[in-house]
Amino acid sequence: MVDALERHPTVRLSLHYSGCLLDWLEVVHPEFLRRLASLVKRSQVEVIGGAYYEPILPAIPDADKLGQIAKMSDFVHHKLGIQTSGLWLAERVWEPYLAKILAEAGIEWTLVDDTAFKSVGLDNSDLLGYYNTEEQGYRVKVFPISKHLRYSIPWHDVEKVISYLRSLASDDESRIAILGDDGEKFGVWPETYEHCWGNGWVDKFFSEVERNSDWLYMVPVGEYARIFPPRGRVYLPCASYDEMMEWSLPADVLWEYSCLKKRLEAEGRSDITKFMNSGFWRNFLVKYPEINRMHKKMLRVHHKVYQAKVRNQEDCGLMELWKAQCNCPYWHGVFGGVYLTDIRAVTYSNLIRAENKADNVLHQRRSWLECQKADFDGDGADELFIESDTFSIYISPEEGGSIFEWDIRNHCYNLLSTLARRPEAYHNVLADMPSDDVQSGDSVIPSIHDAVKVKDISVSSFLIYDKYPRSSLIDHFFASDTQLKTFADGSYQEMGDFIHSPYESWIKRRGKMGNVLLRRSGCIEIQYKRFPIEVQKEIKLVSSAKKITINYKIQNMSDMSVEVVFGSEWNINLLGGGHNEQAYYKSPGIYLEDSHLDSFGELLEIETIMLGNKNLDIELELVADRRVGLWRFPVESVSNSETGIEKIYQASCLVVLLPLKLSQGDAADLNLTWNVRSSS
Repeated sequence: MVDALERHPTVRLSLHYSGCLLDWLEVVHPEFLRRLASLVKRSQVEVIGGAYYEPILPAIPDADKLGQIAKMSDFVHHKLGIQTSGLWLAERVWEPYLAKILAEAGIEWTLVDDTAFKSVGLDNSDLLGYYNTEEQGYRVKVFPISKHLRYSIPWHDVEKVISYLRSLASDDESRIAILGDDGEKFGVWPETYEHCWGNGWVDKFFSEVERNSDWLYMVPVGEYARIFPPRGRVYLPCASYDEMMEWSLPADVLWEYSCLKKRLEAEGRSDITKFMNSGFWRNFLVKYPEINRMHKKMLRVHHKVYQAKVRNQEDCGLMELWKAQCNCPYWHGVFGGVYLTDIRAVTYSNLIRAENKADNVLHQRRSWLECQKADFDGDGADELFIESDTFSIYISPEEGGSIFEWDIRNHCYNLLSTLARRPEAYHNVLADMPSDDVQSGDSVIPSIHDAVKVKDISVSSFLIYDKYPRSSLIDHFFASDTQLKTFADGSYQEMGDFIHSPYESWIKRRGKMGNVLLRRSGCIEIQYKRFPIEVQKEIKLVSSAKKITINYKIQNMSDMSVEVVFGSEWNINLLGGGHNEQAYYKSPGIYLEDSHLDSFGELLEIETIMLGNKNLDIELELVADRRVGLWRFPVESVSNSETGIEKIYQASCLVVLLPLKLSQGDAADLNLTWNVRSSS
């Protein structure tokens, strides 16, 4: 793109670069920033500001909004020699109160998709300029991004795009049509590099703009905002681009809405579709509990970082916190987002790095351990926390007494950054399609958006949905003939009522030891008979000790004998997808035919299993106090990506199996110890 701008010096653009990309460019391609500075110096390019690490602005605290915007403004000023006047909204997520924040940050203008303007009654003829909006008297200018241009450039023929622009032209020189969109569409998305550069679409378009300069010219947005007056005032609703708002809907509603909208568009019913608006970005926090927990972890770390800043002005983890606010894992559309295991892992790593720095200040770099009870995720029920200089363990008594976060502090890694397998709207394309029609590679099939490619022809057989979050310390009861395969695909029969049910809980600290006691008086069902069973489990953690201990006690409270298999489920994410050669299982004295972390298998009598990742330098050792059985399998979801629908590894599931035969009133114990060490 910069090459093309240098070839076409009369073409002028506004460009935005995320801080993540700028950091990388400074290290790997510093010459690029020098070339960009040259384009800026000759007024060919205006650089648009933003929040540095590209967060969804409404999702982060106001102090971080202002801080990240200031960091980007400082970078542009010092590296490129200009002051930014405008701001690019990450994923174009707008909420009305942002006008005040942006004005306070010194931002004069921003861009919002034109559908938000149309939703308040404006039509295409009203959208050839900008409007003023305000919050509590704080004003900012908002420009509408043309959906038509977004869907035309660079997909339509150059002549067709120029013809459309000509249809908008008049003697009124204040008319402006704005394309604001991702740079990826100009070469990163599949087939776009050949289209834009091999076939020369961009150069052809720039040449046509130059050739038609008697009626058409390009102008940076900030320059336009300085020269021309607003078209009036506007108050926009919460908005983003159409697709993002649709993606935030529940899967079944999204499918229904998208099909209806496409049918009406095909029928030419713009009189109806112009009034169709859907979804709200914040609903991703409801649609995906894993996103909500990551978001609430971010807020928790934010409070620690700012508390530490008050006490000490040294590095308290602010930059790592801001990096963890990058929008990527906090949503999911037709590709990427929270489904990308490595992005979740990196986000948590940045959060833990920030938390470590803050805690070093708050605890004066001493060995420490704290226990707490609070409503972490906003569901109205308290969660439990044992945090120390070694580990942080987050527990949900409400969700079967399960552990949903386990941070290894010195490795800055959350072992439980997992994702449950759940329905997605694009799964309907596979589910409704005859298997003979599914093809791999470049085959294109109808979908809720223009096209969905099937990257893996076997993927339709993996549409498996979990009935509970992929947390750990989940308590199961099975019949003796239950098979690994039926458990992995969710078709097994659960005999107990412990997974979804709340546990009584107690948390306490004794010196350097933290204890959580969880207990549930439930029942199991065998051949239509219900047997009262009590499960008690205790979690022990000692500050500076690199292990956690789980002590189970399972008691038959009925007046009859009970024969059943108990299972303790653990879901661990050590980036073991794609048959990663660095990610492994091993067990002393046992040969594993396939030792990869995404392998599938059963061990009948073991006491120890290890799993690790050499690149992460993490190895976990699970030790039972007796011989137990063990199931292992990869949790793999079906996700869409730029290259097509495919399986994506989310975690490795391990289930410790203990056959039980309990007489009336009898109890069985099981002690599990997790040891954590470096893989090297």
